[in-house]
Amino acid sequence: MPTAISIRDLHKTFGSGKAATAAVNGINLEIAPGELFFLLGPSGCGKTTLLRMIAGFIDPTGGTILFNDKNVTHAPPNTRNTGMVFQSYALWPHMTVEQNVAFGLGVRKVPRPERKQRAQEALDAVQMGQYARRKPNQLSGGQQQRVALARALVIRPDVLLLDEPLSNLDAKLRNDLRMEIRRTCKTYGGGPDGTGGITTIYVTHDQKEALSMADRIAVMRNGQIVQMGTPTDLYRRPRTRFVAEFLGQTNIIPAVVAGREGDLLSVTAGSGPLRAEMPPASTMAPPEPGTRVLLSIRPESLRAVGRGSRVGSAAPNAITGTLVETTYLGEILHRTIELPDKARATIAELNPSPAALAIPIGSPMSLEADAPDVVVLPAE
Repeated sequence: MPTAISIRDLHKTFGSGKAATAAVNGINLEIAPGELFFLLGPSGCGKTTLLRMIAGFIDPTGGTILFNDKNVTHAPPNTRNTGMVFQSYALWPHMTVEQNVAFGLGVRKVPRPERKQRAQEALDAVQMGQYARRKPNQLSGGQQQRVALARALVIRPDVLLLDEPLSNLDAKLRNDLRMEIRRTCKTYGGGPDGTGGITTIYVTHDQKEALSMADRIAVMRNGQIVQMGTPTDLYRRPRTRFVAEFLGQTNIIPAVVAGREGDLLSVTAGSGPLRAEMPPASTMAPPEPGTRVLLSIRPESLRAVGRGSRVGSAAPNAITGTLVETTYLGEILHRTIELPDKARATIAELNPSPAALAIPIGSPMSLEADAPDVVVLPAE
């Protein structure tokens, strides 16, 4: 049965007195058995410090860490049965792939025949079984990272910890390995009914990794969790400007609340009136008329509904402005318009036609979004 993790009011402060720095400040988490849980945030947000406290490499200043019902807060790393994969592969260059993977089993006094069998099983799980006799310097970066993952899996850990394991790889390799790592974490050691897997905590600053792989994500900033949820929830319903902008490109448009229309909120932006979905009560109190807010609209949620003489003709939820920039990326076209209040909005058009590419800079344009795609955020 996979391990549940409970983290309660966890703190870590480095230094003392006026020089004290709170790296982790009051983290509370419940991670379900078998869950692939991501800690996402910019450099210095505390995510790696939190991961290393879970691993036992850093002793917390305060708080509690539980693996199931076992308190491991101050337990040594070698008693926690965690497997860890680092940014650097940290493979022994003089050992074969099989010997690298089996090394931890030797430390645990596992008999040699069982070591060999378990090492082969772990390598097969990451599709590296045929490379068992090679040395690490005969492998690509992606292959070496798979070996590092197999080495962590071979000890049959209760918890698997990954510290930015793909950051040293090029973009194509990262893309190739994302789903491979998720598949391995969700199936390795699982039962015959397909349930199980390994409870996994994965640290990254890469939004695409987190969105494409995670069951749930905790976005961290300044040692705290600012929002937690599924990838879809976080991307489509951010609660703050920081989360909206950190999870991908978005348009932030200042607006003022005009009133309510049933379940929708009427707002006035620089280019005119818009309708937005009412923000949930957990995000902010229902805004009163006259309240200043921010609107977050993803580029892919906007669509062009008019240009030239057709601007603003009939679109019920449109913003209008002047085309100031076009960026062609092959399968997608980013087009930026400047609004009357000098704010800017970008639209993402998939598979742009020759006619779309021919629209000249300086053209008036009107962009429309559905009300549920207009997210209301607190003004900062």
